[in-house]
Amino acid sequence: MAEKKFEAALARLEEIVRSLESGELGLEQSLKLFEEGVKLARVCNARLEEAERKVEVLLKDKNGKMTTKPFEGEEE
Repeated sequence: MAEKKFEAALARLEEIVRSLESGELGLEQSLKLFEEGVKLARVCNARLEEAERKVEVLLKDKNGKMTTKPFEGEEE
């Protein structure tokens, strides 16, 4: 599952949420899907954190030249 692309993992996670919200599943199946959803959420979170570390912000300096700066996430 760690190899799964972000988009595929997110799509599957959305399917799981819809299934769980429907209220039509039994307890065992709901628990199984919930566990899969937690794993997928972790995969998505890891991919997002990895992408955030790679993002650079393009800035214009005082001389009008474009420079890059590592992205710094907003602190809560």
